Amino acid sequence: MTANNDAMREAIIETAMVLAARSSWEALRLHEVAEQLAISLDDIRCCFREKDELIDAWFDRADSHMLREAESAGFLELAPAERVQHLIMAWLNALAVQRRVTRQMIASKLEIGHIHIQVPAIMRVSRTVQWIREAAHRDATFVWRALEESALTSIYLMTFFFWMRDESEDARYTSQFLQRHLSMLPWLAGSNQRAHHANGQAVSRPRQLPLQLD
Repeated sequence: MTANNDAMREAIIETAMVLAARSSWEALRLHEVAEQLAISLDDIRCCFREKDELIDAWFDRADSHMLREAESAGFLELAPAERVQHLIMAWLNALAVQRRVTRQMIASKLEIGHIHIQVPAIMRVSRTVQWIREAAHRDATFVWRALEESALTSIYLMTFFFWMRDESEDARYTSQFLQRHLSMLPWLAGSNQRAHHANGQAVSRPRQLPLQLD
């Protein structure tokens, strides 16, 4: 894909999100995006075959942002659960600027009778979880890998739906919710305890890296 096509795709995504924020995702029409950008509907079709592909592109952006976070200084020094928490919060942070529209996107995929978009949505969740595992350097295999994927998928989805209704500053409640559930995974929690001595008793000190803003 050429740089021009990349720029066109980004412009279409940005414009679609801005227009949807003014009304709703359901009300957004691609001809409005074309008019706003002074391009044709066929120009949009060359980048996105249908409106629903814009949703995938929006979440692809979050995946990319999350993976860039994995390159930040000190990331690999974090304990496994801390890495996973940092990655998921980075993914959510990338969506935060359009949280209401993101919520509407998810609602559109959950409508009864939309099996044709719900199956790909399930596959998309699996793809993001796989990237989380790769970025967190999770190396489990066979049965342990399957168990870890199932557990992480459940926590990722629960956290996502919790975040969509979280009004706390910087999604603080979501971060606490996520940390609490990750601590229940024995293969992560056991290595998530950084102990130091206070009054002769070991206490844990989970660390967090500052999230990068695009």
